[in-house]
Amino acid sequence: MDQLYNSTSLECSKLVTNRYSTSFSLGIRVFEKKLRNPIYAIYGFVRLADEIVDTFHESDKQVLLERFREDTHRAVEEGISLNPILNAFQLTVNEYKIDKELIDAFLNSMSMDLYNVDYDKEGYEKYIYGSAEVVGLMCLKVFCANDDVRYQTLAPAAKSLGSAFQKINFLRDIKSDFLERGRVYFPGVSYHGFTNDEKKEIEKDIKKDFDDALVGIKMLPNGAKLGVYLAYKYYLNLFAKIKRAPAQKVKEERIRVNDSKKAYLLAKSALKWQLRLI
Repeated sequence: MDQLYNSTSLECSKLVTNRYSTSFSLGIRVFEKKLRNPIYAIYGFVRLADEIVDTFHESDKQVLLERFREDTHRAVEEGISLNPILNAFQLTVNEYKIDKELIDAFLNSMSMDLYNVDYDKEGYEKYIYGSAEVVGLMCLKVFCANDDVRYQTLAPAAKSLGSAFQKINFLRDIKSDFLERGRVYFPGVSYHGFTNDEKKEIEKDIKKDFDDALVGIKMLPNGAKLGVYLAYKYYLNLFAKIKRAPAQKVKEERIRVNDSKKAYLLAKSALKWQLRLI
């Protein structure tokens, strides 16, 4: 295989990650060097699928997503793709033995975004598993480097972390999801009738996910621990800001963590990691 093409493909995934997510880019930069490209590759793949369902409004999204699914499977089976993002992804899938079931579950959740507007509990849980928990499991495959015993041990915590991140995204983006895409992800919740009591119930669920995730973060291989912990702390800080805001404010304003706070969280997390406090 042409090493220049492969390295160029991985650079494309890194570029996509840096352009679309400053927070995840920050976390990836503090991973052990050998872990960075595979995680960029996973993020690049996830980002492309998400873009299809969220932003390509002038195209037939269903056709594009199905073509993307077919191209993904073909890339993994043949060990090459002329789409550099998919080429980078197949390199990671094949090296770390990422299960086809995880890939399909993710793409199935993306396809749900083409049709579903309101979710019942079963649909909500299915969507979170496919859109977020399996992404955590893909990354865990990389962190565990084919150590299946460690992977199975840490899988529940990886799923919990992905679930917490996604639920916070749902809260943060509740306005744009409803006004721009007609979606409300939380079961039994309407955008116009969203109350503080409903918000508190969602927050209890998120806190449990965070508590379960932290147990696993502390058990990660050292090369991955700081990057994952940093993402955890960033989202925990965002969660704290959302909790302090009333439901009406969450509906009106996309709550963020500013760059100076992110830099502070990085410095503090790095110090704790160096002192072996995580």
